[in-house]
Amino acid sequence: MRTTILSLLAAAVLSTAGGCNNEEDEPPTVQQTYVLVHGAWQAPYVWDSVKAHLSADGNKVIVVELPGHGSDTTPPHLLSLDVYRDEVIDAISSADSSVILVGHSMGGMVITSVVEKIPAKISKLVYIGAFLPASGEALTDLASSDADSRLGPLLVPSADRLMLDVKRDSLSWLFINDGTDVEKQRVIDHYRAEPAIPFTNKVKVTKENFGSVEKVYIKTMQDVVISPALQDRMIAAAGIQTVESVNTSHSPFLSKPHEVSSLLLKIKK
Repeated sequence: MRTTILSLLAAAVLSTAGGCNNEEDEPPTVQQTYVLVHGAWQAPYVWDSVKAHLSADGNKVIVVELPGHGSDTTPPHLLSLDVYRDEVIDAISSADSSVILVGHSMGGMVITSVVEKIPAKISKLVYIGAFLPASGEALTDLASSDADSRLGPLLVPSADRLMLDVKRDSLSWLFINDGTDVEKQRVIDHYRAEPAIPFTNKVKVTKENFGSVEKVYIKTMQDVVISPALQDRMIAAAGIQTVESVNTSHSPFLSKPHEVSSLLLKIKK
């Protein structure tokens, strides 16, 4: 009996020791800071699920609310791409180290402007179904070249041309056609007309700043706002080597948040 007990104790000790060695052999989890920038006609809520997934993996996540979106009431005549840029730069200033900067749709214009100003603070740029301008281009330049986009005919400018509305019966079809009824309703419930001036502001980038930061593009393959064809042209023009894709409409963080989160976690390695 004594021999049996001693054998069991020895086996338990060896098992525990082996478990400790396995834990020591596992590589430590690399923690990162992600800064997430929403696009036009949307707000920080779109990142809720992705933020939760990234945070659960031990990462810090900063979600930016662009002026004139969400709960912000800045008058549209005071807004510009530079105002958006400075809001993101201010958010990044709270980070302890360089960040992975992620932009969706119009947010691609914003993150491009940001990295030109503070390249040393950005470890990677990630575009998700986003506009990616060359130097001297505005969002309107890129959008007007997109023959496959279905957005243009559904836009309704305000009388003073300071705001752009989208025909309400087309909102969910444009932005989240592949989403659940719940997510489609969220898009409708949070909808606000979009400030127009930033769409016309041109971006200036240089090889020394914008060109010095690694870039990743995540294509949205069912997108009818920024077509896959335009995405391909922008990727080629920017010389991006790392390209991923999600088989979704324009808002993959709402329709397929786990896929987006997995790609963002993969990108950080």
